[in-house]
Amino acid sequence: MEGLMRMRGVGMFVRGQHNSRPRRWLRGTVLSLALAATVPLGGTVAGTGVAHAAFDPSGFDFWVDSSMGPIKSRIFRAADGNTDRVVYALDGQRARDDLNGWEIETDAARALTAANINVVMPVGGQSSWYADWTSASTFLGVPAGTSGGTGSGATQALSGGPGKSTPYKWETFLTTDLRNAVRDRLGFSVTRNGIFGLSMSGGAALMMAAFHPDQFAYAGSFSGALSLSVPGMREAIRVAMLDCGGFNVEAMAAAKDTGKWQHLDPYQFAPKLKANNTRLYISAGSGLPQSVDGINAATVNAMGIEAVALVGTKSFQTRYAGLGGGNVVYDFPALGVHNWNNWNAELTRMIPDLSAHIG
Repeated sequence: MEGLMRMRGVGMFVRGQHNSRPRRWLRGTVLSLALAATVPLGGTVAGTGVAHAAFDPSGFDFWVDSSMGPIKSRIFRAADGNTDRVVYALDGQRARDDLNGWEIETDAARALTAANINVVMPVGGQSSWYADWTSASTFLGVPAGTSGGTGSGATQALSGGPGKSTPYKWETFLTTDLRNAVRDRLGFSVTRNGIFGLSMSGGAALMMAAFHPDQFAYAGSFSGALSLSVPGMREAIRVAMLDCGGFNVEAMAAAKDTGKWQHLDPYQFAPKLKANNTRLYISAGSGLPQSVDGINAATVNAMGIEAVALVGTKSFQTRYAGLGGGNVVYDFPALGVHNWNNWNAELTRMIPDLSAHIG
């Protein structure tokens, strides 16, 4: 793991090579990479890497009612006891219902609380993209609960549960239900918060900041899908969502509902981030493995998926620069694939900047 990097000031700091190739090249590249990596996308979005922490007894369960039913979050209090500095840590596409991946796979909570930052880790939301879905997930009009499938992927397509028995409403949960609960029950500040995520939730973190600037002044994306509207990405997401829990992308945002899809696409809502002057931390690895990753099938898959994330992230970077957007840190390390080793290292690099811009 690389050491801490402190990045100060307003403006643009770029670590690594800048890529300003034309968008026409981008479209062709994303199309070929996305179609080549559709199945691995679901397989390694949040499942690769060595577990470091698992259950952290310093946190506690925090249940909040919602339209989806009771939702658990894990709360970790800042070392100095303050209630003003708060960050939300979003999980990846294979989010589990017991613990958030940041707790399972990393020492994120310990590192953040040591920096005197309170941590809110929502639990659940597999394949949700942390969005408010149009409807519950069904296939060919067959309602959820008609199959008792308990396996992974397509075998779960007709099973019940969150997102199927009821529509996912994660944006509302994070910005209304959970926001009000941490304020009223914990005394946490609900302004100038931070939020960050990986892969599926990298773009979701930016979405929360773009549309809820009164709550989130800081957003971080690690290996995020930051350009959803280029050819190939929707179909890649469709296959990944089917593989990760058996969800139908049409329930999240129908193909004909371009406004809904654009609401999820950082490339499209980038002007809002600029107008809000949101502080951003955005990273993607090169797709080349670190020595700790090892050479195995999971690493090979993670290499291809990170290449897709890198292209989309570079696309967002070019778009944001064209808008005159600043107040952003970009980090493009020479080594890093789509796994927890990469994301944990990025979190370590982000913490000083996060600490300087929240609360």
